[in-house]
Amino acid sequence: MRAAERTLAEDMATLCDLAREAGALAVSYTVDGKTAQAWAKTGGSPVTEADLAVNRLCQERLSKARPDYGWLSEETADDVSARQKSRCWVVDPIDGTRAFMRGNPHWCVGLAIVEDGEAVASVLYAPLLDRFYTAQSGQGATLNGGRLNVSNRAHAEGARLIAAEEIIERHVWPVAWPEMTIARPKPNSTLLRLALVASGEWDAALILGNKADWDLAAGVVLVTEAGGLATTHQGEALNFNRTVPAQRSLLAAGKALHPLLLERANSFHLSDPHAMYDPAPQAPFKDKTRMTEPADKQLLHIVFGGELKRVDAVEFEDLSKLDFVGAYPNYREAYDAWKAAAQRTVDHAEMRYFILHAHRLLDPETGDHHHV
Repeated sequence: MRAAERTLAEDMATLCDLAREAGALAVSYTVDGKTAQAWAKTGGSPVTEADLAVNRLCQERLSKARPDYGWLSEETADDVSARQKSRCWVVDPIDGTRAFMRGNPHWCVGLAIVEDGEAVASVLYAPLLDRFYTAQSGQGATLNGGRLNVSNRAHAEGARLIAAEEIIERHVWPVAWPEMTIARPKPNSTLLRLALVASGEWDAALILGNKADWDLAAGVVLVTEAGGLATTHQGEALNFNRTVPAQRSLLAAGKALHPLLLERANSFHLSDPHAMYDPAPQAPFKDKTRMTEPADKQLLHIVFGGELKRVDAVEFEDLSKLDFVGAYPNYREAYDAWKAAAQRTVDHAEMRYFILHAHRLLDPETGDHHHV
């Protein structure tokens, strides 16, 4: 066994022990009628004291076991420089927090290892369902010790799909969806949806919306090691631990069914979180000639930024906290100011900066509209 494989096997043993301990810790917050204290995070998603306790436990154990690995967790402030390592722990302390808060058993502890952008090992533990999933690159996937295999369905008709039924049924699709069985209700936990695909209990899972790496990494290993495919809804590979730890979407299914669903899903427009936030794809200023103006004109360009409620929409969390960088007489100066501000916050996925070109001004006193 090569050293890297031996180390990964040792890491799997660490993850298995930790998952059981973390699951027991989470359950301890619900026994004897107790309810874990909860509050809303920025953006509106819930978090409980149990999430944070499990997160502390995982970070303590894993950082001690492999101090040279990176660390990425839903409940830890992101530090891009600290996680840009060849191997990185990816943790969701409680995936399915809303289910956990309701007393619904469909939640799990999700632990994964990402190596050079690829998810290579994972453990999922759903203690109230008595389900313990493991997967390691090249070693297959298991549920409570038994081998997992995705379904072999080769037709979209009649497929069992975990997805938002309102999108499938109401969106206008170029290629119509056939009659299928849609999960009602679908598990709150994204990782458990992927586990259900890996076990063959459901044929496919589709999520048409950005998902964080910790929502997907552990489940993706399960699906691929069970013989399936997991990509974005446009067929793109899931490349983890990038500057923005998020993926455009998810489509997971067996290898025969995946292309049939991809043909239908890929027309749905979704922004790519990496294109929106990574500094590398930015085109040089000289390519933006459509926005240049004569140097002798003093036109209004306002550069500002703020925290968005969602990474795939332009709705601000708190308008009173907008950061106004400045007003500039031409696009060149505004672009330079925008670029400097954007690069300062590239590790904060929800913080975005914009250039507002004021091309129509309203004079409230006279009612006149002045066009630039």
